[in-house]
Amino acid sequence: MRDVLFIQGAGEGTHANWDIHLVESLRRQLGPSYSVRYPEMPDEANPTVAAWRPVIERELAALRPGSVVIGHSVGGTVLIHVLAEVAPASVLGAIVSIAAPFIGEGGWTSEELAPRTDLAERLPDVPIFLYHGVDDAEVPVSHVDRYAAALPSAHVRRLAGRDHQLHNDLSEVARDLRALAELER
Repeated sequence: MRDVLFIQGAGEGTHANWDIHLVESLRRQLGPSYSVRYPEMPDEANPTVAAWRPVIERELAALRPGSVVIGHSVGGTVLIHVLAEVAPASVLGAIVSIAAPFIGEGGWTSEELAPRTDLAERLPDVPIFLYHGVDDAEVPVSHVDRYAAALPSAHVRRLAGRDHQLHNDLSEVARDLRALAELER
């Protein structure tokens, strides 16, 4: 059994009404060999790194070796920054970012997160997958290009015809995670 930690995006009702569909898609696609954890983040309508970081760190500490961490939208941004600052207790199997805003030049600004030029050096040395819908109206697809420049070894998936929620279909994510598990055998 492989653990998957899914960190939701931001916005009123996101946990219960939006990102749950991504989690359900992932659970269906991955099947019973994976346990997908989906914690509710505090004050999702007004997220702060200060509020989300302790939840993410607690969840990371509870993961078994080889676990996969996934962050959607703002959850992906916060997850990447937390991982760049605090090494998880267990060795991760992969890091996945879905439609995450890039903080820094060519991306967004943040009052809480400073732009990082050292992501490639600071993140755990595990496979990194970046997914972004080409038709994302919330976070422009150019943000995945910024992450790709900062993380040159990342596997980048620009998904044509897909929106910020990837049309609630994480089949590409599940396919990549299953392929990764096959390589590890």
